[in-house]
Amino acid sequence: MTDFSMLGLKPKLLDVLKDIGIDTPTPIQARAIPEVMNGRDVMGLAQTGTGKTLAFGLPLMHMAYSDGSKPAPKTVRALILAPTRELVNQIADGLFPFIKGSHLKLNRVVGGVSINAQINRLDRGTDILVATPGRLMDLIDRKAVRLDETTFLVLDEADQMLDMGFIHALRKLVPMLAQERQTMLFSATMSKEMNEIAKSYLKSPVRIEVSPPGKAADKIEQEVHFVPQPEKYELLKELLCDHADELALVFARTKHGAERLAKNLVRDGFEAGAIHGNKSQGQRERTLAAAKSGKLKVLVATDVAARGIDIPAVRHVYNFELPNVPENFVHRIGRTARAGRDGKAVAFCAPTELDDFRAIQKVMKIKIPVATSASWAADDQPAAPKPKPQRRGRGGGQPGQGKARAGGGGKPNARRGGGKGQGKPANGRPQRQRSRA
Repeated sequence: MTDFSMLGLKPKLLDVLKDIGIDTPTPIQARAIPEVMNGRDVMGLAQTGTGKTLAFGLPLMHMAYSDGSKPAPKTVRALILAPTRELVNQIADGLFPFIKGSHLKLNRVVGGVSINAQINRLDRGTDILVATPGRLMDLIDRKAVRLDETTFLVLDEADQMLDMGFIHALRKLVPMLAQERQTMLFSATMSKEMNEIAKSYLKSPVRIEVSPPGKAADKIEQEVHFVPQPEKYELLKELLCDHADELALVFARTKHGAERLAKNLVRDGFEAGAIHGNKSQGQRERTLAAAKSGKLKVLVATDVAARGIDIPAVRHVYNFELPNVPENFVHRIGRTARAGRDGKAVAFCAPTELDDFRAIQKVMKIKIPVATSASWAADDQPAAPKPKPQRRGRGGGQPGQGKARAGGGGKPNARRGGGKGQGKPANGRPQRQRSRA
């Protein structure tokens, strides 16, 4: 499928696609849209940044336009559930141009903002509702919305919903929907728990997989620095300075760690900001807007907060701390190389994170190139080439004598000398093998 016009979408949708410069469907869109429009349940597996929002959004809007009638007060026709406020906003913003000026009503409900304003908007009925499970349950408890006329359900980033503990909310919400409904589940990974969710909520689904689970975008250049935890910050500053004019996304493992890291970067002269769960919705939106506008050059985030980040200009992703869920690494680095661009993902690995790093490589089925080596990570580095045998010299020396062996007597990359980027081989600290994006 090489053209959206071949998918049978409403002319209004095709006009908007043309206006915003999208003329060719991505693989997940080309395969999912026809199945959804044919009434099939769909389980879509695709890495982040592949166009999943329009894969389910376009057929939903097509069917809403085809219906022609208005929803009853407090009812919802199509429900899209996403795990974070940022992702809800991203989805809603992506769909809004297609319904602008029409009779269709698209609403979003998330925590951190006035619930009374959301109640007022829902009172008039909703064609497409994008929501986080927690706030939606609050609104249902207040009898502000009902789902008995909801005939379309989309679970976006469903794997992250499970990681965040939303499975209990899902089990309460799904029985409230219309018994005859169409369900779509989209995710970047497929675990055993995800398969169980699919069996519970989807009926004979079409499985669409456009990239193997755990595979990162092909245009993402990757490297790892084996570096002790106390030395990570100085290395991060050095790498950020190397690409001072490019937008960088830095991942920390905890909310407090992200906040502390951002404050330290600001103290040291970087235009940095943080987004995490302890920030209000307004703070997070302002920080994201500053990053998109170029006012911020470094955005520090946690896994949960970053699920809704869609900033095509992100050139570098730095994993300052590795995630303990290897699939999250794929989501993290998927924040770069978006919309056909190139990108680079840099991982920092301390001795205590070696098991996490090995799990990441196992899931991704690759060996990440080493930029900074360390003796304590020797098993995770490419083996040094064996020296070629040399003829015995006249002086009776041993073969190979007179040439230092790679690694300085067996230690990985223990170079001699103190040139820039060579580290300090005497104490086993990391050696820099500098590479530039």
